[in-house]
Order: sequence, then structure tokens, then C-alpha cells
Amino acid sequence: MLVISGCGNNTATKAASSSPAASPSAAAEASSVPAADKLNIKVSFYPMYEFTKSITGDLANVEVLVPPGVEPHDWEPTAKDMADITDADVLVYNGAGMEGWAQQIVDGAAGSDLITIEASKGLQIIEGTEHEHEHEHEHEHSHEEGAAGEADHDHDHDHGGLDPHVWLDPVMAIQEVKTIEAALSAAFPGNAAAFHANSDAYIAKLEKLDQDFRAGLQNTKRKDFITQHAAFGYLAQQYGLTQVPIAGLSPEQEPSAAQMAKIVEFAKANKVTTIFFETLVSSSVADTIAQEIGAKTALLNPIEGLTEEDAAHNLDYLSLMRQNLEALIQALNE
Repeated sequence: MLVISGCGNNTATKAASSSPAASPSAAAEASSVPAADKLNIKVSFYPMYEFTKSITGDLANVEVLVPPGVEPHDWEPTAKDMADITDADVLVYNGAGMEGWAQQIVDGAAGSDLITIEASKGLQIIEGTEHEHEHEHEHEHSHEEGAAGEADHDHDHDHGGLDPHVWLDPVMAIQEVKTIEAALSAAFPGNAAAFHANSDAYIAKLEKLDQDFRAGLQNTKRKDFITQHAAFGYLAQQYGLTQVPIAGLSPEQEPSAAQMAKIVEFAKANKVTTIFFETLVSSSVADTIAQEIGAKTALLNPIEGLTEEDAAHNLDYLSLMRQNLEALIQALNE
């Protein structure tokens, strides 16, 4: 069989679930398939679910490994999880250091029937940094130089200093979908035509999303934004913005007093009016800085899992990304 191989606190105050209770915006699905004939696919966390389900439609049962209420950077598989993965047909994961446990499974899959698909395989991965605000005017657009400053390998050790948040850039999301589809089609050629048709339909929606981001962010009054942790480097790089993270790549990382002081100084000097917080982790640091400078807070969602509110409103990756776009347009034009 084909084998393709390749950051948070669980005390969130603004979120409660990372399970995809809502159905994703999938492309046209295949006709009903008997349960016994469906592929059994495990995926690491929510974006991988939507991308994979949009490709497979009704041809697979797709299940998320990260349970409700757990921030994906924190999660480690139990013995039962490992057994469930081993019994599956396919494991789809983001890679680029997002899932620290995945390499063990990939290594163990050699010679077995388990197909492992690293969605970020082949993408140019940037080094993460918590010092981007020191270089707020250095707008480099290559993947190698997009996150200015030196990587803090001590603080960002969970990712090996690399930024795994590629799914937050619609252009890279397209590439992840293509990678997943190609691997599934090669492994299950009898379903390849359906996978390809579904993938094309979903990619068309991602291309429209990219066009809307490009148009909406092209002529904003400002180009820098302060966010709770460094999850939006690829998005910023793609659309000519500068991410100013309060902390590093891991949402559980607490900024030092010196880092907090630098962010406050930057925010005052640049008349920042919005501090972005995120789902699945506490917003206390963002709240503190906002109170210090008299700014408001707003949600910029890293889309690492769905909250109960998201699920209740049938939101998915595409709709949450559009909410992110509207939040950025408002903050960058104040």
C-alpha cells in the first residue's frame, strides 16, 4: 500500500469543542455507499477533517482524533487511539510539526496496510518567531523570509521552531487538499474520479476565498495586526500583512514581562485599536493588553477546532475564514 509521510491550555473560556459537529462544506458527494464498503479515515484535527471529507464525500467515514474541548497542540494519543489509528485505512495529518505524535505512527506504518498522508508535504514551511513586531516594516513575501526575526527554539520546541499553521492561508489550503486527493486517488484508484471531482469543487471555493482575501486586504489603512499567538504568519505573508504575536507558536506559552511591555509600546506607538484573541485558549493575555492601551478585543480564529457555538450555527472552515477576513478588514481600517 502507498505510504506518504512527511501547539494551548485546556482551560479555554471562549470555546468548548474541537469536534466537527457541523457538516463541512463538501463538494458534491457520491451516492449512498454501504457502511461496510466505506473507507475508514482518521484525521488529526478539524481542518484536516473538512479537507478530507470534502474530497471523499460519502465514500468514507472520516473521524477526528482530537476530542472535544482539547486544544490540538496539547493532544497526545492514548493506547486506544493508537489502536484505532492502526485499524484505520488512512491517517491524514497536517504535519510540519503540528502533531508531535504523528512521526511515530508514520514510522510504524511501514510494511502495514495503514496509509499515512501528510497534508503539508512539499510546502515551504517557515520558521516561527515571537519577535515579528521588531520587524514590522520588513514585508518579505518569500516563504523563507516571511516571518522576520530569529526563531525561538526554546519556546517553540513543540514544533521544532517551525510554523505548522499552513491551513490559515487559503492558497496553501488548496495545496493541502490537492495533496490529500492525490494520495487517496493513488491508493484507491477505483474512487479516483469521484475524489478528483469533489476536490475540484472544493478547491473552487478555496480559490474564491483567496480572491476575497486578496481584494479585501489589498488597500487597508494599516498592515500590521496584534494576535494572541503566532498562528497567522502564512496568512500575513500571503496578503502583505505583518503579524505581531504576543507569544510564540504555542498558545500555552505565556509572554514574559519584557515581551508584554514591547507589545504595549508597539500598540501605543502605532495606535492599535484591536487586540485579537482566539478560540480554545484563554483570552486573558489579550484582554490585559487591550485594557492597558484602551483597545478592544476581537476574535481571529486559528480554526484548530469547532466550538459549540460554531457547531450550533453550522459554521465550517470556509465560513470561519470569512469571519476572519471581516475581522481583519475592520481592524486594519480603523
